[in-house]
Amino acid sequence: MSSTAEILDKHGDRALVCLVQFRSFGRPAFSGRISTVRSHEDNVLLRRRAEGPGDGRVLVVDGGGSMRCALLGDNIASLALENGWAGIVVNGCVRDSAALDVVGLGVKALGTNPRPSRKDGAGAVDVALAFGDVTFEPGALLYADADGVVLLRKD
Repeated sequence: MSSTAEILDKHGDRALVCLVQFRSFGRPAFSGRISTVRSHEDNVLLRRRAEGPGDGRVLVVDGGGSMRCALLGDNIASLALENGWAGIVVNGCVRDSAALDVVGLGVKALGTNPRPSRKDGAGAVDVALAFGDVTFEPGALLYADADGVVLLRKD
């Protein structure tokens, strides 16, 4: 996998940098086509996506930047890894952070909170998400490593 710096050097203005300063858990670098979930403080849709075939994609989850509860923990991360997801980017919190490192799925998140999310099933799947000064569109390419998150727009 190319580094995010290499992607920017190669693609110039076609590459977009997410300005969110994420924390990393699990595998430090990952990439793939984007699939999205929008859900505020509720992880039912995230779990459903993780249970389905990932086909090397990256799941981008917009939790509205909430720090009040975790949207992802080691159980869902394990499901995602088993089902072929390359990584998960969460605009929100995770929990079980030490276990996430052991699971080995690439995860980027704002931080941690041990409180679980609601289980109402509210939200939307495969919609455009905007945070960090970029728009995450399903099907676009995402590259993540220790330097940050970079997107290549869909052609």
